[in-house]
Amino acid sequence: MAGPTLEQKRAQDAWSRCENCGDEYVKLAKGLPALIMNSGLMQVMAFLHDKGNKGNAHERLASDLRGWLNHQCGVPSDFTEFMEKMLKSEASEYQAVTAEAFAWLKWLRQMAAARQQVKGG
Repeated sequence: MAGPTLEQKRAQDAWSRCENCGDEYVKLAKGLPALIMNSGLMQVMAFLHDKGNKGNAHERLASDLRGWLNHQCGVPSDFTEFMEKMLKSEASEYQAVTAEAFAWLKWLRQMAAARQQVKGG
């Protein structure tokens, strides 16, 4: 019997990471793909880091995304190391990491909204 598909792994990871997420996290998760599309992955990660305080939604979302990208793409999960890795990466690697970020965020947007609806309803 085959194991879970990559889509199932993304969904499972997104579901577990957004447990107990707040309204701000859900709002950020919904808007992050558009931000990345307009500004690029590194600029958005820098934005989240700048706005992040320990435990707030910006920091949590950035950490969750880097955690998945670390697991799936092997890039560092630490902010500074992640940025340094991306700065030195080939265009194809940067594009692959960005594509994976979009694929995971597609799930996170839905899972965070669903968890919020269950919690609120």
